Amino acid sequence: MIFVTVGAQMPFDRMVQAIDRWAADRSRDDVFAQIGPTEWHPSAIEWTKFLQPPEFASKVEEADAIVAHAGMGSIITALTTGKPILVMPRRGDLRETRNDHQIATARRFAELGRVAVAFDESELEAKLDVIGDLRAADRVGPDASEQLIGTIREFIEGKDSGE
Repeated sequence: MIFVTVGAQMPFDRMVQAIDRWAADRSRDDVFAQIGPTEWHPSAIEWTKFLQPPEFASKVEEADAIVAHAGMGSIITALTTGKPILVMPRRGDLRETRNDHQIATARRFAELGRVAVAFDESELEAKLDVIGDLRAADRVGPDASEQLIGTIREFIEGKDSGE
């Protein structure tokens, strides 16, 4: 099953519409999408506007792959659960988000080999055609590293001591 998520804050109709068209054109019946607060509704894929955390976790567990906006929550979910992820960043110029931070995030995580990226609808469709070949990146733990915690602790303690 392909699990599509747009995050919890806003819809991402451009991505979901492309996935809905792709699923219809290929007679795919194994796509489930969490589409957010939108007036547009998919016709070829199963969907819901929102999922409660236990339902979301269940869909992630059931998924063979995740397709998502390039939000950190979605990326971290894939990396901690060992699921392959294909991201399509929201674009600031299309008013899908405030700025192009998701493009920067997608580029950096792709450079690190942690995500597959589609920057537009045609690229998304092409990558969906081979999504079965997508492999998960190495898992990360759900907690911050001891090194990061130590660095933050030193910074805070240094601030408290007047340094």
